[in-house]
Amino acid sequence: MQLKSDSFCPLQQHGPAAGAPLTTTSYHQDAWRRLKKNKLAMLGLYIILFIVLIAVIGPWLSSLSYSDQNLNATNRPPSAEHLFGTDNLGRDLFIRVLYGARISLSIGIVASLINLTIGVVYGGIAGYFGGRVDRVMMNIVDILYGIPVLLYVILLMVLLTPGLTNIFIALGISYWLGMARIVRGQILSLKEQEYVLAARTIGASKWRILFSHLIPNSLGPIIITMTLAIPEAIFTEAFLSFIGLGVAAPMASWGVLASEGVTSLRSYPFQLLFPALAISITMLAFNFLGDGLRDALDPRVRR
Repeated sequence: MQLKSDSFCPLQQHGPAAGAPLTTTSYHQDAWRRLKKNKLAMLGLYIILFIVLIAVIGPWLSSLSYSDQNLNATNRPPSAEHLFGTDNLGRDLFIRVLYGARISLSIGIVASLINLTIGVVYGGIAGYFGGRVDRVMMNIVDILYGIPVLLYVILLMVLLTPGLTNIFIALGISYWLGMARIVRGQILSLKEQEYVLAARTIGASKWRILFSHLIPNSLGPIIITMTLAIPEAIFTEAFLSFIGLGVAAPMASWGVLASEGVTSLRSYPFQLLFPALAISITMLAFNFLGDGLRDALDPRVRR
C-alpha cells in the first residue's frame, strides 16, 4: 500500500506571523513596556516631570522673588493676584512654593547621586572581593546602620551650622548605607555566574569585571533604590527645616514654609496647606514611580 505524497504536507501557517521573522525585545524595552502599563507609576512620572518643569521655569515667569515683601498685602487668602495667598510679611506663597521645589528637589537629587556614587562603589567592592575585606567593610556599615539615619543627620546638623551645603554633607555621609548593602547582596549573587567566570578566563582584571559586568547587571535594584531615596531625602530636609536645623531664612524650602505656616495655622491654614500638599504629592509620586520600577525591572516577571 502506497501513501500519497500530499499526506505529508507540512501544516500551513496562518495569520500575520506566517513567514515573518521572530522579533525580540531587549530587557530595557521590556521593562519600559511593563512600566507603561502601570497607571500609578506613569501618573507618578508625569507628576514628577510637571513639578520639575514648574520648579525650573515657574519663578522666571513672575516678576516677584521668594524674598520680596509687601507689608500692605500680609496674610491675604488665595486669589487671582496671589494664587496661594501671602504670608505674614506679604510674600507671595506661590512663588515661595516654586522656589521651595527647587531646593527640595535639588537636595533629593544630590542625595541620590551621593547614594549612587558611594553606595555602589563601596558595596560592589565588599561583595566582589569578599573575605576579610567584606567583613571589615560591612562591619563598618552595620555599626553606622545601627544608628537611626534621622538621628544621625540631626546630630551632624547640630555640630554643623544650618544651611544648604551642610545638609548635602549630612545626607551624603549617612544615606549611602542602604545602597551599599543592596549592591553587596546583588554582587554576591552574580559574581559566580558564567559570564564572570568567562571574563576571568580571558584575563579581565577584577576592577573591569566589577564595573563593566557586575554593576551594570545590578542596575535594576540600584535604580529603584535611587528613586525611593529621593523622597526620603526630601522629607528629611523638610523635617530638619521644620525644626530649625535645615535651610536658613529667607530661603524658602518646603520645610521652612511648613514651619512658618504652623505658627498661623488657626488663623491662616492655607499657609500650611500648600507646602504640605507639595511635600505629600511629591513623595507619593516618587513612591508610585519607585513601586512601578520595582515591578518593571524585575526579570522574574518578564514575558
